[in-house]
Amino acid sequence: MHIRWLTHYIVKAGVQMKVLIVDDDEKLQNLLKKYLSGYGWAVISLLEGKRTLDAIKEHSPHIVILDIMLPDRDGLRLLTTIRRQYTLPVLMLTARGEDADRIVGLELGADDYLPKPFNPRELVARMKAVLRRQNAGSQVTNEDASEHTITHRELVLYRARQTISRGEKEIELSTTEFKIMEALMISADVVLSRDQLMQSARGRDMAAFDRSIDVHISRLRAKLEAVSDNPDRTRTMWGSGYMFLKKQCE
Repeated sequence: MHIRWLTHYIVKAGVQMKVLIVDDDEKLQNLLKKYLSGYGWAVISLLEGKRTLDAIKEHSPHIVILDIMLPDRDGLRLLTTIRRQYTLPVLMLTARGEDADRIVGLELGADDYLPKPFNPRELVARMKAVLRRQNAGSQVTNEDASEHTITHRELVLYRARQTISRGEKEIELSTTEFKIMEALMISADVVLSRDQLMQSARGRDMAAFDRSIDVHISRLRAKLEAVSDNPDRTRTMWGSGYMFLKKQCE
């Protein structure tokens, strides 16, 4: 059975950080195990995709590194399966390096994307950036509910759960989708440029010319349509950026 486990127990601030790597490249697996363990990570590795959900359930990793091309599973389909059950961050790896793969991965809910070959230092930087965004989105105070929700008429964005709802309808958002929606709702009726949204959602690790923001906006619109009778609240302002409307469209 092509499955290998490596648990390197280094505890920082009382938290054992764990990463699940699903990739059939054994040489890359060994390299990443050695490198990431040096940063205090417990590394769980799989050479095939079929045990991925079991590994997530058993080990509760903080982040998943998922290769698109696996011997027994299509990585994109596996990502879709993960997203049906879990909201944990997923960073995609691929040897193809094609924009189409990156866009499809982002559309299916990946939090970031890294083409092979890559520098392990960049992988660590991207992992930390994804986790920072997730932690920022999940911080909740014990004060009034307004401290951890944003409400505009019938729509409510929950910071703790990273969801958006209308009445009894509630939809989960990926970490990046949540940060974009949060920025738009905080600045309702104000145009935000792609640059501003990129900084809110991805921080400095994302190049300003990267067009993945459009992919995330498209996914957000689809999710808004699932919870709202009138989902056309996120407007494209051609040549400027995007704007969230406080009021429903007439």
